Amino acid sequence: IVFIIKYTKMIKHKKNILIIILLLIIVIVITIVSGFAYYKINLMPVSQNSETVRIEIKEGMNVSKIIDLLNENGLIKNENALKLYIKLNKVGKIQAGEYELNKNMSAPEIISKIEEGPEDTTINITFVEGKNMRWIASKIAENTSNSEEDVYNKLSDETYLNKIIDKYWFITDEIKNENIYYSLEGYLFPDTYNFKKDATVEDIFNKMLDKMEDQLEPYKDEIQKSTISVHKFLTMASVIELEAKNDEDKAKVASVFYNRLNQNMSIGSDVTTYYAIKVDMSERNLTSKDLNTENPYNTRGPNMNGKLPVGPIASVGASSIKAALYPDTTDYLYFVADKNGKVYYAKTFDEHDANITYLKSQGLWYTYEQK
Repeated sequence: IVFIIKYTKMIKHKKNILIIILLLIIVIVITIVSGFAYYKINLMPVSQNSETVRIEIKEGMNVSKIIDLLNENGLIKNENALKLYIKLNKVGKIQAGEYELNKNMSAPEIISKIEEGPEDTTINITFVEGKNMRWIASKIAENTSNSEEDVYNKLSDETYLNKIIDKYWFITDEIKNENIYYSLEGYLFPDTYNFKKDATVEDIFNKMLDKMEDQLEPYKDEIQKSTISVHKFLTMASVIELEAKNDEDKAKVASVFYNRLNQNMSIGSDVTTYYAIKVDMSERNLTSKDLNTENPYNTRGPNMNGKLPVGPIASVGASSIKAALYPDTTDYLYFVADKNGKVYYAKTFDEHDANITYLKSQGLWYTYEQK
């Protein structure tokens, strides 16, 4: 009898264990199925309406930033679900560019589309630091349906200029000075941009101005507290851009220019003379007539002591902007570069003259080939 009782209890105990195990299995299965269903649901379209949303994936954006961008634009239901999908499906490199996406697209459809790359309705244009507006106009004409004349017309469009003066804190009426060749010279930030093939000149300008605002924003308070205007600040940066190749020289060259201005000297920059006569530096050497011609851009000419050119003379990169804001502290008043780009600095004219004599004697003096 005792054996039977013990055996009966053991059977009941095993049944209880089996029931617990079965319940655990059911819970696990339900959890997995629910999780999978939740995962699938959160990859579905956010809407049945075919609302179009245009986004731009910039060069260097990682997966997390791209997912944030999709979420901010209301294109996905759940960021974590999409991250898991990308990891499980080993999604490859996502290509930069502009995309037109619909809210009725599922998350996998969106990822597939941006994996394939932007459609050929968009183009990339690279604008280079140190180039002037004539070069920019030719680049726009070369890559879009706009002509160079369209570019110049927009630069003199009073309505457009007033609009951007109202929109951007760093643009003022100074760009409308009648002596300025091209109103937005130096204001269009050089970079690689993605545009629609049918982009207008205004579309292109606005995108480049937006980028310039991004570049200047960290320095906004400091620039606005400065004794010089943003226009003059960008003018200085543009001269630095053309006179120095590396960051170290840019800060030193900036110090030379500021030192000369503080002593009411002309900054005496050849690059400003080239701009004044609308000749590219690679074309030829400057003549005495070029150097001595009075022009509000020509800092080698008369009546330019203590003055910057009337406006920027080239597009400026981030390092030139920084050099114009944070010049080195030096006593230098002169500099000259050899044909290899090495810069020699001097505190006096005699030292400067000796540097020039040395460069010529060593065959390091730069001369332009005549075309």
